[in-house]
Amino acid sequence: MLVLSRKKNESIVINNDITVTVVEIRGDKVRLGIVAPKEVPVHRQEVYDAIHGKDVAEPVPAPAPTSGTGPVVSAPVPSPVVVNSKPTEAPNRSV
Repeated sequence: MLVLSRKKNESIVINNDITVTVVEIRGDKVRLGIVAPKEVPVHRQEVYDAIHGKDVAEPVPAPAPTSGTGPVVSAPVPSPVVVNSKPTEAPNRSV
């Protein structure tokens, strides 16, 4: 995992056609703006997991700091959202 530090209004560019910009930092939340081609799907992790049939997102381990490169700073990882998968019962129909 590559970990980068960015301040408000600073960006990173991925593959020459995707730009991720820090829009706002409020407490422990970071709002990101993403500009990507229409054919590139962009989803929050919990939405991606639901689309691809995963029950719960696997926690991503934090990278080990490497010596001599300074502190490693990363944004907090949001906790996964669990979607209620309990099937709904059919209404009781009496004749």
